[in-house]
Amino acid sequence: MPRATNSPASRERKRKMQKLAKGFFGLRRNGNRNMQETVVRGLVYQYRDRRNKKRSFRALWITRIHIAANEAGISYNAFISGLAKAGVTLNRKVLANLAATEPKAFAELVKVAKEA
Repeated sequence: MPRATNSPASRERKRKMQKLAKGFFGLRRNGNRNMQETVVRGLVYQYRDRRNKKRSFRALWITRIHIAANEAGISYNAFISGLAKAGVTLNRKVLANLAATEPKAFAELVKVAKEA
């Protein structure tokens, strides 16, 4: 009786890996083991960095708000807590965008935060 190898399924698995390894150099693209290790490592980095990207952007937004608030004469902490007490529900992404592009609107928000 001939040996069964499940060839269609294993070929499909290899094709899937080859598709993910497109653009790699040398045996990272052609050699099965190197390709598999490189693709798996790349997927791990991809998963990790989707989360790190969120952290990085939040830190960037906080830095921009901090600088704009200091120029307006209020600390970042007092600005954010003042907005929370006043019931302003703008997130940090929008606040950073306002600080960078609309200084007059940001100044109004600073007034609101100082009053609260």
